[in-house]
This record gives sequence, structure tokens and C-alpha cells, in this order.
Amino acid sequence: MIKVLFICHGNICRSTMAESVMTHLVKQSHLNHLIYINSAATSREEIGNPPHYGTVSKLRQVGIPVVPHRATQMTASDYKEYDYLIGMDTYNIRNMQRIAGGDPDGKIYKLLTFANSGRDIADPWYTGNFDETYNDVLEGCQALLEEIRKSL
Repeated sequence: MIKVLFICHGNICRSTMAESVMTHLVKQSHLNHLIYINSAATSREEIGNPPHYGTVSKLRQVGIPVVPHRATQMTASDYKEYDYLIGMDTYNIRNMQRIAGGDPDGKIYKLLTFANSGRDIADPWYTGNFDETYNDVLEGCQALLEEIRKSL
């Protein structure tokens, strides 16, 4: 089984959106028995909180079920457990590498890298633009799924 962990700062906006979007795409592709998806934060600020209402609202608007989730923090052991650790922006990539003690196995990626872009996914906590975040998350998740399919 391939394991994917999406990571952002608080684990209530972008990473939970990516977790729900990727879960939906994987189920539509009938690959849910081969791919496990989860999400986490680099900070402790939102631990235990549910997904942000803006994330929930946007996912409902586009017909994607919200994965039941409470914010958790990434740990060093997550690096060993997951095949892909997917950060939403450069700041979180640095924090992920710090938590993991580096990236010796080359498992840490920025989501839009899979869509051949170096762009960060803007944090809607600050921008308020959940539409833009959703479009970027969808683009990245679709490209990531194609990448994973190559390895199946």
C-alpha cells in the first residue's frame, strides 16, 4: 500500500482539503485499496480542531465529501511510515524537513511539483480565497495520482 501524508501549517485548511480531494480522486479511480491518505500539521496551533469552515464549504460546493478529521501534528516517525510527505508551501517543506531530521529518502515534496510548478499553495487562512486554494489542490492531487499510478 502506498501511503500519502499531506501537510500544512495548521492541518485545518490546505492539507485537510488535499486529503479530502485525494481521497475522492482515489475512490473514483477504484484505487482506495492501494493508496492510504492522511494529513497533518507542522505546528501545534490547531491540534484537535476540525477542518476550517471555508474548506468544508468549498468541498461541499464542488461535491467532494469532507474526510472526518481532527488536526494532528507531523512526527519524525511519519517520515518512516509514509511514502509521500506532501507540503503545501516552501515554509512547510522546511518545517517538515526539520521535524523529519532531513529527507534522506527523498520523500518530501511540494504538492504542485507534481504539476510541474514550483508555486506554493496560498494559505486561505490568510487570503480568504478557498476557490484558488481548491483549484491548486485539485491540480496537484490529480498530478500526484498520475505519478502514483506509474508506480502501481
